[in-house]
Amino acid sequence: MTEPADWEQAGFGIYLHWPFCAAKCPYCDFNSHVAATIDHDRWRRAYLSELRRGAAFTQGRVLTSVFFGGGTPSLMAPETVDAVLSEIRRHWPVANDLEVTLEANPTSVEAGRFAAYRAAGVNRISMGIQSLDDESLRRLGRLHTASEARRAFSVARETFPRVSFDLIYARQAQSAAAWRTELAEALSMAIDHLSLYQLTIEPGTAFGTRHAAGGLSDLPDEDLAADLYDVTQEICEAHGMPAYEISNHARDGAESRHNLIYWRAGDFLGIGPGAHGRLTLPDRRVATETLLSPAIWLDAVERQGTGESRIEPLAMADQATEYLMMSLRLAEGTDLNRLARLGLTLDPSALADLADLDLLTVSAARISATPSGRRVLNGLLRRLLAV
Repeated sequence: MTEPADWEQAGFGIYLHWPFCAAKCPYCDFNSHVAATIDHDRWRRAYLSELRRGAAFTQGRVLTSVFFGGGTPSLMAPETVDAVLSEIRRHWPVANDLEVTLEANPTSVEAGRFAAYRAAGVNRISMGIQSLDDESLRRLGRLHTASEARRAFSVARETFPRVSFDLIYARQAQSAAAWRTELAEALSMAIDHLSLYQLTIEPGTAFGTRHAAGGLSDLPDEDLAADLYDVTQEICEAHGMPAYEISNHARDGAESRHNLIYWRAGDFLGIGPGAHGRLTLPDRRVATETLLSPAIWLDAVERQGTGESRIEPLAMADQATEYLMMSLRLAEGTDLNRLARLGLTLDPSALADLADLDLLTVSAARISATPSGRRVLNGLLRRLLAV
């Protein structure tokens, strides 16, 4: 009997990137753009074309997840979502419990549109609420209010069987007490999944420019940011939603199946401008990228039959490193036997040292970062990889 390919340890998914937003948030470094007009028919045809191209070398795989990311995919025409999911079902067998996630912003929520997404096959919404405090939303450049976010969340809960939402913490002038109150409200909103991200200031963003010029002076210092992280873990644990990944919390069984494909180093087809992919072909595993500019990507698909900009073979050593880096983000940690099959055996003395420092839990078959280890994950990985 043939041994399963490595990617089958995690499954196969499709990521589809919708690059348009109503406005560009000042902290955002994603490939998102504001457009005065969008030709939805052209975009629909381009997505279907790229799906057919991707199916040519992945046919027969059981698909476990589809993720519409962005940008703001809840600005997509429901007809496009329906056409994409219909095309996917034509080309791939799908798991009985196929997860289909669509990202949404509260400003683009409307009951009729959501009902159409649900009818098309979307069964999970990931909502970018970011804060339940109006002043924080204003500072983050969000277009919605806290009350609008609550109403949008209610519409989503009435329409979809699974709903997650994002919050950002370690924001300007945020205290631990204020975060406790806000997080307690979030956890009371009958949800089973939360993504909780510390605000990071990225170069090239509006916040990055402002910070470099001496602005954003009331951001939390390192000690307060660490306290806010600890508060997050404490409150979520107490509510039965522990962190299954550094920034993601869920009740048992409600984890994001699509993101688990990434963190467990599975295969995924990336479609749309700026989308990345990982695919195992008969003779090699490759990393793929697509053209970043929406206009250039769309033109390339129409004229050349592909929006891909790069296909790069992944050496076994790179696959092993990537698996270690991604899997250690998870509470379940890293399968050492799988890592060894990819050609990487970790130094036993490094493992022992990190275990003694309470940064790593080590068994014969697995390693996982402790709560202390998650705080310093980059340093922990440098020690394990000796770089």
